[in-house]
Amino acid sequence: MKMFLGEYNPSITEGSRVALPKRMREQIESNNLVLAKGFEKCIFVYAKEDWLVEANRQVEDIGDKGKTRKMSRYLYTSATEVVMDSQGRFVVSTALKSYAGIKSKTAVLGVGNRIEIWDDKTWCEYKKTAFDEPLQ
Repeated sequence: MKMFLGEYNPSITEGSRVALPKRMREQIESNNLVLAKGFEKCIFVYAKEDWLVEANRQVEDIGDKGKTRKMSRYLYTSATEVVMDSQGRFVVSTALKSYAGIKSKTAVLGVGNRIEIWDDKTWCEYKKTAFDEPLQ
């Protein structure tokens, strides 16, 4: 099982390329990734084989057929496959970059079984209030 940890701040290039930190990319067996809209204004990043499992799990957990269709549309229509180069770089689509509001500086987060990419300013604002109350 993968365990992505930490917070990193790589820049996004003019060509919309982001590089994953070495500690993260070492856990990804192939160069095939899936990027998709996150549930907040971020981008989810999964190794392709993990995406298949996680997307199915998200859809199966719902129970209600209407909500299942809605979740399927949300997850699958926003998803795109990318190939990571030998330095861990890949292109983020214009649609996903726009959704997450990414300008030039990113926050790349290890969130257990997935990686999230946020606009750095959005992530900093989120952190100011998200953890004010105890999580339990």
